[in-house]
Amino acid sequence: MRQFKLQPSFDNPMLPFVILNNGRKFFDRICLLNSNGFSHDSYSAFDWAIAMGVNKELKTSNDKVFDSLRSFADNTNDWIFGFLCYDVKNQIEKLSSSNIDNIKIDLVHFFQPLIIIICKEGKISSGLLANKGKWDDHDDVWRILTDMSSSIPDYTPEVNIKPRVSKRQYLSDVKKIKEHIQRGDIYEMNYCLEFYDDSAYIDPFTTYIKLNDLSPAPFSAFYMLGEKYLMCSSPERFLKKWGSKIISQPIKGTVKRGKSRESDIYLKKKLFNDPKERSENVMIVDLVRNDLAKTAQKGSVKVEELFGIYSFANLHHMISTITSSVDKKQHYIDVIEKAFPMGSMTGAPKIRAMQIIEHFESARRSLYSGCLGYINPDKDFDFNVVIRSILYNMTERYVSFMVGGAITAGSKPEREYQECLLKAEAMIKALDRNI
Repeated sequence: MRQFKLQPSFDNPMLPFVILNNGRKFFDRICLLNSNGFSHDSYSAFDWAIAMGVNKELKTSNDKVFDSLRSFADNTNDWIFGFLCYDVKNQIEKLSSSNIDNIKIDLVHFFQPLIIIICKEGKISSGLLANKGKWDDHDDVWRILTDMSSSIPDYTPEVNIKPRVSKRQYLSDVKKIKEHIQRGDIYEMNYCLEFYDDSAYIDPFTTYIKLNDLSPAPFSAFYMLGEKYLMCSSPERFLKKWGSKIISQPIKGTVKRGKSRESDIYLKKKLFNDPKERSENVMIVDLVRNDLAKTAQKGSVKVEELFGIYSFANLHHMISTITSSVDKKQHYIDVIEKAFPMGSMTGAPKIRAMQIIEHFESARRSLYSGCLGYINPDKDFDFNVVIRSILYNMTERYVSFMVGGAITAGSKPEREYQECLLKAEAMIKALDRNI
């Protein structure tokens, strides 16, 4: 098992980024999970955690992803970090995906790191696997990774972001999706569109720093998998296991921040009382309750908070919290499998919504609307929803991000389009050479 050593306390808010910058010179597998000090998340296990290097890893696109993950997690019996792409859905249900995929990232990736550094309430602990060459000495690792003299690269991005779907097409699609709702095929569907550049040059590390400055979020993350990168500013938790307790916190309902304190308060109240947003939220709450019930002790599924309004840098979101107690007969990975993919990114009923999503969307979601997180040695875990995120394939020079929203019977196409643009702002600015 991994041995941890308490390091001197640091109050430098740049420390995780310094470690990340130094670590990427030595490793091509890195994960940073960063809560950005969001105090409203009472379930957060740490301020930030960084995992680097690989002792063992799971990379698979086979048709038994969750069996492979169960075996890998049980046999490793240590901290593992990783992700599941949205298209894992095709292994859970009789679904398929044939849209374009230019990111080409693995369907699933998890790894047991050589080095892990965790900060909680300002106290930093680190651990490493022994007998791994130059990485077997705590003090040497700490000196290298916390070298504050290491400079952040200065570069000019070359990016020309464009939408894959025109506004005219998007508005037409929303009208057709509403026809499916009116016919009773679905009640709600999450429809997303891609923004991309197929000849982009960016530095993923500095892009992530910029995105995190523009849009700090409680489930922010940076993931490096060889030449493929995720830069994430997600505000949404998918699933957390804390002992026997399971927590899910879907987001449905969004409004921009006000320019003054008074307008900010007004917009929060408007969001809370908006019948369309409340309808969206309650439909997903019901879906999540059903998903959690599949692995829960009988009668343990509860709505801990309904229609909570939470503020972020650029937006207010409506977030509900659903909890359950996991049935002891269930494997902890079963909880993830039975709830994947998250209802907030699909719709209701989930299977039919995913079928219609595939028809209307023009690009594969890849890691977008998948999940990223960790499983610890106690078999607890925490996974986000991969939204508000930039994906980059350095080899192909392909950069992409997606945004979307829930389409319901009450949706107004123009309003839905404007909400997509609002959600896209931080990613566009993070990629803009002039900002």
